[in-house]
Amino acid sequence: MSMNDMADQNVNLSDEKLRAEITKMIAETGQVKMQTLLAPFLAAAGVIGATAAVVKLFF
Repeated sequence: MSMNDMADQNVNLSDEKLRAEITKMIAETGQVKMQTLLAPFLAAAGVIGATAAVVKLFF
């Protein structure tokens, strides 16, 4: 095996690792975006629900 063949194999391995890492990061970014939008919505829904329960209890 020549040096060029070994270098090509190393480059191909590096490319595969980079593609896998990019795919992983894209998936994690989508999850973070969903959590960023979902958390405040759920918190607001909880506050509204608790307020409605307290209002119903006293009025």
